[in-house]
Amino acid sequence: MKKTIRDFDLKGKRVLIRVDFNVPLDKNLNVTDDNRIRASLPTIQYALERGASKVILMSHLGRPDGKPDPSMSLKPAAERLSRLLGRPVVQLPDHAGPINSKAAVAVLENLRFTPAEEANDPAFARQLAENADIYINDAFGSSHRAHASIDAITKCLPSGAGLLLEKEIRYLGETVQNPKKPFVAVLGGSKVSDKIGVVENLLSKVDKIIIGGAMAYTFLKVQGVNIGASRFEKDKTDLARAILEKARSKKVEMVLPVDHVCVQKLEPGVSMRIEGPAIPDGWLGVDIGPKSIEKFSKALEGAKTVIWNGPMGVFETPPFDTGSRAVAEKLTRLKDAVTVIGGGDTAACVIGFGLDGRMTHISTGGGASLEYLEGKTLPGIAALQDRL
Repeated sequence: MKKTIRDFDLKGKRVLIRVDFNVPLDKNLNVTDDNRIRASLPTIQYALERGASKVILMSHLGRPDGKPDPSMSLKPAAERLSRLLGRPVVQLPDHAGPINSKAAVAVLENLRFTPAEEANDPAFARQLAENADIYINDAFGSSHRAHASIDAITKCLPSGAGLLLEKEIRYLGETVQNPKKPFVAVLGGSKVSDKIGVVENLLSKVDKIIIGGAMAYTFLKVQGVNIGASRFEKDKTDLARAILEKARSKKVEMVLPVDHVCVQKLEPGVSMRIEGPAIPDGWLGVDIGPKSIEKFSKALEGAKTVIWNGPMGVFETPPFDTGSRAVAEKLTRLKDAVTVIGGGDTAACVIGFGLDGRMTHISTGGGASLEYLEGKTLPGIAALQDRL
C-alpha cells in the first residue's frame, strides 16, 4: 500500500499537489468542461481543513512543446477553481522561485512550458520542491508518464497519493485483482490494438467479456461474418483469433454483437438500417443493434463487478449513442454491483448521459486507466512512498 495524504500531519505545512487540470478551453480561453477540476476538490479541501499553511497546485495543459504559449495557460483553470472553492486562488506566472502571495491556494503555470517537465529533469523537480514540505500526487490521468512533477519530484519530498488517486488505485487496481463474482468486462472503442493488454490481463480474472464498438468487427471478421465497409484492423486478425481461442481455453464467455445499426456514410441525419449478424457490402456498422442490446443486457444480469472501457458505437453522433446509453442504464440497475468506468470516451459518454452519479467509480484517466487495467505498474504510483 502507498502512503496517502491521510498519513501526513499537514498542520502548518506547504503541500504541493500534482493535479490534472488538462481541461478543454474554447477560443475565448473559457473552461468548457471542469470535471477534472471538480475531481481535485476533495484533496484540496482536505489539505486546507487539516491546517496546511499553503496548497500549491501544479499541472500541465495541452501540448505546448516545451515553450510558453498563452493559449495553454492555467489561468482559466485557476479562475474556475477559485469559483468552485469559493476562495481566492492565485495563478503564478512561473513554476519556480519563492511564492510571496498570501492566498492559501496557488496554481503554478503550465509545467509543459519547459522541456524539463517531460524530460523528468531532477533539477526542475528540485525547483518545484523548494516551495513545499510534502508532495501529493492526485493526477491519475498523468501517472503513466515518468515526468518531473510525477516521478523525479518524489525523490525531493515525502510523498503520498491524493484522495482521487487513492480511489483510482482502489477501484482500477484492487477491484480487478479481487473482484466480487461474477466479474464482467465490457470493452468497446475503435481499436483492438488499444485493448490487447487489457483483454489479456482480464482473461484470467473475468467470467465474461462483452465486446462492442468498432473493435467487435475484427472479432466478427475472423469468425467469417461479413462486416461490409465497417472499420477493422487487418493486421490484428491473428491476434483476435488467438484471444478467442484463449477465452475458450479459460472458459471465459466472449459476447459479440448479433446485429448492427448501419449507414453508408457517417454523418448526422443519414438514413440507417438494422442489419445482422452480417453487414451488406457498402454499409458500415456505427452502433450495436436492438438484439445486441438485449444480448448484452442479459450477459450483464447478475454481475457483481463490471469494468467498462470503450463505447459501443459512435456515441458522439446521436442516435448512434443508443447502444452505449443502454449499457450505461443497465449498469445503474445492477443490484449490489461495483461498476467501474475506465476513463476517456467512456467517462465522457456516461457523464453526457447524466448517469455518472449512479456508477461506483468513473476513472479520470484515459491512457493511464488502460495501462492500469493491463496490470502495468504506473511510474507515478510506483514512485510514491510505501506505507510501512
